[in-house]
Amino acid sequence: MVLILSMNKSFAQELRCNISISAQKIQGANRTMFETMQADLYEFMNNRKWTDQKYQMDERIECNFFINLDEQISSDEFKGSIQIQLRRPVFNASYETVLLNLKDNDFHCKYIEYQTLEFNETSNKDNLTNILAFYAYIILGMDYDSFSLEGGTEYFQKAQSIVNNSQNAREKGWKAYESERNRYWLVENILNKSYAGFRSCIYQYHRQGLDLMAEKAPEGRGVIAESLKSIQKVFRARPSLYILQVFFDAKSDELVNIFSKSFPDERNRVSVILNECDPSNGSKYEKILKADSF
Repeated sequence: MVLILSMNKSFAQELRCNISISAQKIQGANRTMFETMQADLYEFMNNRKWTDQKYQMDERIECNFFINLDEQISSDEFKGSIQIQLRRPVFNASYETVLLNLKDNDFHCKYIEYQTLEFNETSNKDNLTNILAFYAYIILGMDYDSFSLEGGTEYFQKAQSIVNNSQNAREKGWKAYESERNRYWLVENILNKSYAGFRSCIYQYHRQGLDLMAEKAPEGRGVIAESLKSIQKVFRARPSLYILQVFFDAKSDELVNIFSKSFPDERNRVSVILNECDPSNGSKYEKILKADSF
């Protein structure tokens, strides 16, 4: 059975979150239940007020949640993965930049059809809504960080509170010892002052770099190149950090596109940083050096 659902009509407050569910690997499942689940998750993400800020309709944050349900443990319990994609508009351009493209393989939830989804910030009553709320706050934090230096701290702290309140959860994804790349470490890395270069890069890259490129492409590109030095410092402090993978999963293709149009000296300097910090994409970054010179 394949079920891929997406609703485009929005009732959002801060978020315009599209939800897609695939239950291809679950044989004989109730199709109607997954349709209801998709609609309930959509309403939970888009109808809830996540901040005390007022958003105009065109200011809502565009994001996508792709949920793959691989296993049905019981009539109302499922395991699978969730992929989160977040895009941000670029100033004076039709282009949207990817801020997050993250896959979480510890998606484990209970869902009872027609039962109201409940979320409590001070408890771990429902793992499904805890996961959704956690990523809602990560999305808000990343978006705010891209417009002002460490502007998303309040929302990252809310995400960390969900982690702290989920330490007794039986489901995976919340505890430090389970993995180096899970929800615990994602928000820990972001808020850890030792790795503050990650957040300064997010701000400098987007607000001072990309947002300038429509009018002053060389200057904006130069700022982005400079911002990568902050990522390099974080990498040299701890190469295995989860947030480094998160950064390059979102940015590797964009970086190739940006710096393939750069000057030889800048292309060389950026390529050195990228190959040091993200060697797994080395073949991709070769395109930067092979681009035609100015």
